[in-house]
Amino acid sequence: MNVSFDKVSVTLGGQRIVNNVSLTVPSGTVLGLLGPNGCGKSTLLRTLYRAQKPSSGVVRVDGDDVRSLGGRDVARRIAVMAQESTQEFPITVREMAMLGRVPHQRGFGADSTADHELIDTALREVGAVHLTERYFAGLSGGEKQRVLLARTLVQQTPVLVLDEPTNHLDIAFQLELMSLATSRGLTVLTALHDMNLAGEYCQNVALLQAGELQGFGRPHEVLEENVIRAGFGVDSRRLEHPITGRPLVAVARLDPQPASAAQQQHINHETKTVKEHA
Repeated sequence: MNVSFDKVSVTLGGQRIVNNVSLTVPSGTVLGLLGPNGCGKSTLLRTLYRAQKPSSGVVRVDGDDVRSLGGRDVARRIAVMAQESTQEFPITVREMAMLGRVPHQRGFGADSTADHELIDTALREVGAVHLTERYFAGLSGGEKQRVLLARTLVQQTPVLVLDEPTNHLDIAFQLELMSLATSRGLTVLTALHDMNLAGEYCQNVALLQAGELQGFGRPHEVLEENVIRAGFGVDSRRLEHPITGRPLVAVARLDPQPASAAQQQHINHETKTVKEHA
């Protein structure tokens, strides 16, 4: 199921947060939204699942304007794993995960055997079976992320939205989460800070700066040194990952003083050496 943003803008409190963004995410592909804090990544994603109404422009899912769809229809097409969860009332992990089945149910108390089997499978996949009977509010940040991922998986939607999903996660589960989310043939849109995660798991990336789309395409096409410097305010070098062979972006604090010719020659030599030994 494809997703498209057609000249989407969002103005909040008189400030333009997203400005005239147009892009298309083909069905079954993974898009990584990159950019510094406050660039509009989360706001753009919220227009997709109707948490934020665009000031202008149209967001479409499978050709349908999301604003024309009913809430249940949207929830059957789009599952969302947001940055924060405000559910602090007494609810167990199992009950939290079961909320993902609500769009597919009618009435109350309608949890089926199939629903419970889906919950069991999802909690096992995300490594949260041991948390099943604990209260969600009492979990650590990383544990909550595992449970929220399980909830999105049991929702069984063709489109998955992940808003900075690796927050609070250890390195191993960052990789595990991204693999779980992107290996199912779903259309995935994810806001990320880690350019290397984007390069590993996303077919395309969209780079936002001050609410505007600065680049769109394959990670190795978009994430060039000059673009990274302008967008993130850091220096970078592209290397080859010694394990996966994929492009790897190494970053460092932007030096306010430009490198001398000798320093640049040394940097180039070191980069060449790393590549030769990769």
